Amino acid sequence: MNPEITIGKRRIGPQHTPFVIPEIGINHEGDIGKARQMVRDAAGAGAECVKFQCHVIEDEMIPEAKKVIPGNAIESIYTIMERCSLSEDEDRSLKAYAESQGLIYLSTPFSRAAADRLEKMHVQAYKIGSGECNNYPLVEHIASFGKPVILSTGMNDLRSVRKSVDILEAAGVPYALMHCTSLYPTPYAKVRLGALPQLQKEFPHAILGLSDHSLGNYTCYAAVALGASILEKHFTSDKTWPGPDVPISITPQELTQLIQGSSAIHQALGGSKTILREEQPTIDFAYACVVTIKPIKKGERFTTDNIWVKRPGTGELKADLFKDILGKRAAKDIPKDIQLKKSHITS
Repeated sequence: MNPEITIGKRRIGPQHTPFVIPEIGINHEGDIGKARQMVRDAAGAGAECVKFQCHVIEDEMIPEAKKVIPGNAIESIYTIMERCSLSEDEDRSLKAYAESQGLIYLSTPFSRAAADRLEKMHVQAYKIGSGECNNYPLVEHIASFGKPVILSTGMNDLRSVRKSVDILEAAGVPYALMHCTSLYPTPYAKVRLGALPQLQKEFPHAILGLSDHSLGNYTCYAAVALGASILEKHFTSDKTWPGPDVPISITPQELTQLIQGSSAIHQALGGSKTILREEQPTIDFAYACVVTIKPIKKGERFTTDNIWVKRPGTGELKADLFKDILGKRAAKDIPKDIQLKKSHITS
């Protein structure tokens, strides 16, 4: 089975180069100028898309959220999102700007109003964050749009993921499941890449991905080898900028490395342990063949004193046949330093 989803003209799945999502998210801190710079820098780094977050505060949170401080921040989630949320006009301008740079615009809605805003903007697909993986009313609402969904699964077990998958499959929308650990940063020992084959076994119709919060690109590279077709990392133009997600974000240079490295790893996957036709030139010089190390008279037996194995590999009898030849007799006189042939040998 080779599942596949398509976002715009981009086909995503095991048969295709990994789809790398640089998540600008809220790293702009509400500054539209910073947001545009990150779009430019992502495009310059070779990205195919950028992803933002869509926050409509009054539909997303109640004032009680002012008392809740995320583990990677020093102020409440309400304060952070109030400062970082963008207006509908700003979201529209960023979508247009990203598309002018040749990028697919993606965004994560955190409420029904945010999803409706993105639908009015005609986004091509939806990203659902880990916190909404078990927000089944919102998942159902987004699925009703009939567009591809990329669903992160941090903070959720297979049971709760299954409920969202059932919603997506009932709606008939193509979907991807992103393994994720919602720790910022995620210690490498907590990344748990073993979840990828587990998700593939449980949800064989899903495209797999990794939404990664560990430092650097290491775990993303490993995820490709384990079947990830989508890689998501927080992204920033400048690591000195403020923001709770900036410390775990990759830079433009690291984004280029991730795009090129994941593509290289994907190309290297598959195959079997066979000899390639293209290896023949190397075989010609690297293999050893059975050769004479002394002049041998007709009728003389072949022994370790008069034959051995040496390069090049262009001879008729390769080194693996050496022991088969020992004890047999020469069919004719053979000079020293000659590659043996079948015609040289008689029993």
